[in-house]
Amino acid sequence: MDPTTDNAGNTGDPGTARASLEDLRAEIAKAVVGQDPAVTGLVVALLCRGHVLLEGVPGVAKTLLVRALASALALDTKRVQFTPDLMPSDVTGSLVYDARTAEFSFQPGPVFTNLLLADEINRTPPKTQSSLLEAMEERQVTVDGTPRRLPDPFLVAATQNPVEYEGTYPLPEAQLDRFLLKLTIPLPSRQDEIDVLTRHAAGFNPRDLRAAGVRPVANAADLEAARAAVAKTTVSPEIAAYVVDICRATRESPSLTLGVSPRGATALLATSRAWAWLTGRDYVIPDDVKALALPTLRHRVQLRPEAEMEGVTADSVINAILAHVPVPR
Repeated sequence: MDPTTDNAGNTGDPGTARASLEDLRAEIAKAVVGQDPAVTGLVVALLCRGHVLLEGVPGVAKTLLVRALASALALDTKRVQFTPDLMPSDVTGSLVYDARTAEFSFQPGPVFTNLLLADEINRTPPKTQSSLLEAMEERQVTVDGTPRRLPDPFLVAATQNPVEYEGTYPLPEAQLDRFLLKLTIPLPSRQDEIDVLTRHAAGFNPRDLRAAGVRPVANAADLEAARAAVAKTTVSPEIAAYVVDICRATRESPSLTLGVSPRGATALLATSRAWAWLTGRDYVIPDDVKALALPTLRHRVQLRPEAEMEGVTADSVINAILAHVPVPR
């Protein structure tokens, strides 16, 4: 095999990379029905070296979605079920005494992977939640004073349920801000749900993706080529100003106690560039910013209690801002 290719048959060329990432939707659809926006969001996060918070009620295939993505990308994936008794070392790894050598050796934790599925992250105490912060921000973990690099690519896909808040530990704003995107996984439409049942009746096993026909269609070289191409996507001064105006408007909204930080503005710019490249352009237009505004910003704002009681949501506030902020021509 040519060293510039892998078992997905791809070379890491930007044009090939875009086509391969577009093929992800069809490949993941073999296992997951009707979740194209979430698939796109995960690809955008990979292109931006970001992380994703997936929110949805139990049973909407959040775990299956991440596993199918990893299989279609020929990447390693690990899953951690977050519980109240989970310790930080259960995530990052720890030093283990070897009686044969009379020395301590490092035993890597599940965070040493390409795609880490942090299931129900809000069910573990803040101390364990915070063990992911260094990994997410610095791409490394420090154990006993020694920093250890994580693989590249590295993405944390954390899930939480919008119900059953009893016994949970809500993520603090500082940690929420580390997630590039917050994707809401809706209940399927009637037809999609019929399709799901039809597949299961025909013998589909969600635990055996290979039997379902999911195959690698992209690889780490494709991701690297795609990231390089995204970095060259042009952003005009008018678009940059548009992103800033949207974020500043959240800080002035009477419905919010917390608006989008400058980090949130840079995140919106990054996701807009990735989306522009995925749709076949080498420059960003206002529609790209609008398309990614909700998933990039919804978790970076905080509603006033009185607004929440009136039924106002973060999404409705952001949509109102998008409707009022002047769009560059």
